[in-house]
Amino acid sequence: MAIVSRSHNISHTHNRFERIPCQVFPHAREVAAAIASDIANLIRQRAAEGRNCVLGLATGSTPVGIYDELVRLHREEGLSFDNVVTFNLDEYFPMQPHELQSYVRFMNEHLFDLVDIRRENVHIPDGTIEDSTVNDFCRRYEIAIEDAGGIDIQILGIGRTGHIGFNEPGSGKESRTRLITLDRVTRMDAASDFFGEENVPRRAITMGVGTILEAREVILIAFGEHKAPILAQAVEGNITSAVAASFLQEHPNARVVIDQSAAESLTRFRSPWLLGRVKWTPSTIRKAVIWLARDLKKPILKMTEEDYNEAGLQDLAAEHGPAYDINLQVFRHLQSTITGWPGGKPEHAKLPGDRPQRHDSIFPKRVLIFSPHPDDDVISMGGTLIRLVDQGHEVHVAYQTSGNIAVFDDDAIRFCEFAADFNRAFGVDPQRTNELEQHVEEFLKNKKAGQVDSAEVQTIKGLIRQGEARAATRLCQVPDDRLHFLNMPFYETGRVKKKPLGEEDIQMIVDLFQQIKPHQIYAAGDLSDPHGTHRTCLSAVLQACQRVSNDDWYRNECEVWLYRGAWHEWEPHEIEMAVPLSPKEVLKKRNAIFKHESQKDRALFPGPDVREFWKRAEDRNADTARLYDALGLAEYAAIEGFVRWNGRLTLI
Repeated sequence: MAIVSRSHNISHTHNRFERIPCQVFPHAREVAAAIASDIANLIRQRAAEGRNCVLGLATGSTPVGIYDELVRLHREEGLSFDNVVTFNLDEYFPMQPHELQSYVRFMNEHLFDLVDIRRENVHIPDGTIEDSTVNDFCRRYEIAIEDAGGIDIQILGIGRTGHIGFNEPGSGKESRTRLITLDRVTRMDAASDFFGEENVPRRAITMGVGTILEAREVILIAFGEHKAPILAQAVEGNITSAVAASFLQEHPNARVVIDQSAAESLTRFRSPWLLGRVKWTPSTIRKAVIWLARDLKKPILKMTEEDYNEAGLQDLAAEHGPAYDINLQVFRHLQSTITGWPGGKPEHAKLPGDRPQRHDSIFPKRVLIFSPHPDDDVISMGGTLIRLVDQGHEVHVAYQTSGNIAVFDDDAIRFCEFAADFNRAFGVDPQRTNELEQHVEEFLKNKKAGQVDSAEVQTIKGLIRQGEARAATRLCQVPDDRLHFLNMPFYETGRVKKKPLGEEDIQMIVDLFQQIKPHQIYAAGDLSDPHGTHRTCLSAVLQACQRVSNDDWYRNECEVWLYRGAWHEWEPHEIEMAVPLSPKEVLKKRNAIFKHESQKDRALFPGPDVREFWKRAEDRNADTARLYDALGLAEYAAIEGFVRWNGRLTLI
């Protein structure tokens, strides 16, 4: 599965499908360390030769780890940037350098202010110039790159449209630095940085594809499952202006460096048997058989020897056949994942022939569900939460962050007005009430796009999310005293950009573990959250698990299950527990999601999926149920899938 490392070895395989060499590392931090090391070596080499090192740099969440490592090398190992010249790929237009979303500000905060680079050696497209001077600026930017001797290493990310820089679909191979109109998908993906799509600039200045291809070395980086499909298209698909990144196939010294999650759609991970012999493990067998059944649109038990042979799975049939035995093995595994008792089955409910489950002897259980945002619990595993409560378990929910930046200003004004009217009606401190109401009204009326909310407004928005979480879990019959609002400090910046995970964040979770001593822990295991909060929250939970791993309650009685969020579901070969939902439970889950009214109809940060969260969840759960049905298993209205954490992952 994508989240639990299979190996700490780097995969360098280059095959007939991959038209750009790809390096795959288990985790994003290892990608960042490897690329930073390559850059540092070139900087030192050029310095020894008395020459400058010219770097093409990117912005966004993807290269942040590289910049962090370069700063560390500067501070701890004396890496000097005195001979470094940089050219950034792009900048929004118009854009003032002090704005939160400015790439000038981004580069200063993440790199330039933290190392000894000469300011005259820093080049970033200027978002402050007049429209009439843009063409001349772009021409001079190209000349500056040429005068510097050309770019030695160009760092790239990849957008959901396949863009590199801001070279949107339709950008040609010969395109140069220019002003471009941003694709709607790109603007939608940037909406979180600008607190709403309507605030995202419609244009940007970007290096052209031709400019990028002139770099002596190009390194494209990508992290997470959400980048996997477009990455595979760029690497294995045809060269086309519809996917600008595909032009890298023609570069003599381009490479792709990614984490395991971003590699999942590459042929060698998705269907490695198409490349030749593979080592057939139980997991690989399940993956191949389910892949074949889905490709043929056949139930597993109906597949034949001929089906295996014609699909290139002769080795599997020969080593583990006959085909029907393989089919039966995979079918029985999938069948064993289905359980209506996610917390285990009590003795009085067991029937002859029931399969024993781990820790069945402990009933009822103490269950702790971690929700990165105040609605992830009901969106992602609401049906299972309802089932656990109905079956008598002691269910706790820990909301890891306040989610306060995801509330519209209008909602904050509305709730502030209600609070003021309530206080006046009951004579509660009228002077303070008037002051607060006036502050909120004045602040939000004059608030600029992307401006950080005041402490008072952040508090109001956080209370809105808390109230919605209480309403949702009340519908699920979870008592208020089993809700834990952690408000982890890493999140409380008032900005999309968060602080690094700290000791205080992890200790909060350790303390909660020691207080509850849960028999089951559920955590959001998806790495596709476009804002990165899920990734950080998962890292905190897993690090806390490792800290208590020697405690008797954890070692002997506890199990950790990972659910997926609003973006992706586990693949069927990965699922280890499938909880079927009845139509009544689907409806109750939907109503629980509806209680999060600030996220209903239109969420402030919807991510790349335009559907409402309840619709995403229902469609995903229904799709999983339909897939189980198509594979020949029982037909259900919906299924929520879970994967057991194996305890080996030290950091996301």
